[in-house]
Amino acid sequence: MAPPPSAGSISQRMMQLVQTLQFGWFVGHLTLLFCAARYGLSYITFNFYSRFAKFSYRTAFIAAAATYGIVVYKGYRARARAGSRQQGSALALVADENVQYLVMALVWLFARQVPLALLPFMVYSVFHVATYTRTNLIPTITPPQQSAAAGASPGGRPATKSSPLADTIGKFVKEYYDASMTLVAGLEILLWFRILLSAITFTKGSWILLAIYTVFLRARYSQSSFVQGAVSQGTARADAMMANQSTPPAVRQGWETVKGLVRQAADATDINRYVGGNQPAKKAQ
Repeated sequence: MAPPPSAGSISQRMMQLVQTLQFGWFVGHLTLLFCAARYGLSYITFNFYSRFAKFSYRTAFIAAAATYGIVVYKGYRARARAGSRQQGSALALVADENVQYLVMALVWLFARQVPLALLPFMVYSVFHVATYTRTNLIPTITPPQQSAAAGASPGGRPATKSSPLADTIGKFVKEYYDASMTLVAGLEILLWFRILLSAITFTKGSWILLAIYTVFLRARYSQSSFVQGAVSQGTARADAMMANQSTPPAVRQGWETVKGLVRQAADATDINRYVGGNQPAKKAQ
């Protein structure tokens, strides 16, 4: 992320800021939050199929697709500028978390409404908006002032005093980030069961949606320690329930069979086998 402009008048600094792709990314996340909140209001008042509710829902996913599209494009452009001859195989591209979320945003944009699908994107957007506000927006509006204390930073630069608001936002992000990512992992797993329920009841298009989302969730499991932790916790709770003496042996045996099949499927679809080893953990943008 480029440093915020600090020279010139506030109008000049803001003009420089708004002309960057990163500002478009910020506006996209802000739009997503606004539209999701507006849709949430329609949902709790049972007007989720009104014209304005549909518009808010679709616009939220348009904004999500735009933000992840910007990140994917910037990554491609950075590799091109670095002189990389090979942008990566198709499998390596699929392994990019930002590509995965871009694809899912487009899928949800054109699929039937599933309110739960908005929540993971909303959580990400809260932290992206907060981080951009702290690192770019606040320093552009009120550039850091040189500290009155004598001396300089270890790098030889004059010590500066950051904004109290920026410090507060930074503390919020640091304190709640891990818990929020755990929440996202739980929501993404819960969403799979929501789609499965629709597929079982033969809702139109649900089986195709289930297949697409299963591929997405499998990729998330490969790359996200939070998803792995959520799956492990859920499995442990189910094992504890099955270990109860009141559980019929047939149910217990069925659970063990399901676990075995899922493990085999997970091993067979491990994307790291095909893209050259373990992928470094990346944060979706």
